[in-house]
Amino acid sequence: MVDETTSPRDIRSLHHSVEPDPALLSTATSVFAMLADPTRLHIVWLLSDGEADVSALTEATGASRTAVSQHLAKLRFTGLVDTRRDGRRMIYRLRDGHLSRLIEEALNHADHRLTGEPAHD
Repeated sequence: MVDETTSPRDIRSLHHSVEPDPALLSTATSVFAMLADPTRLHIVWLLSDGEADVSALTEATGASRTAVSQHLAKLRFTGLVDTRRDGRRMIYRLRDGHLSRLIEEALNHADHRLTGEPAHD
């Protein structure tokens, strides 16, 4: 939330005015490739609401623990998620808010397509 006590330096840009060059397009494509799997997309959606461990993600997705662990390893390797240790448990979280907004918009777009709700800006 931005208020009069927030300095411009504290505000992170939600929109980056950049021209898509080959490196930017390649990097963006790799993000979409990681999200092209329904289980990974579900995991990222769950993590957009906050941190979680493998057990919670396994229960929420209905996937096997092995599958969730493998998906998390890929997401971590590609830099989309970070981890921290809590005792013996590894806790996962999204690396940045852009990914949360991307997932939200993708699912909103899918909802429009499935329900027939009119498009909007």
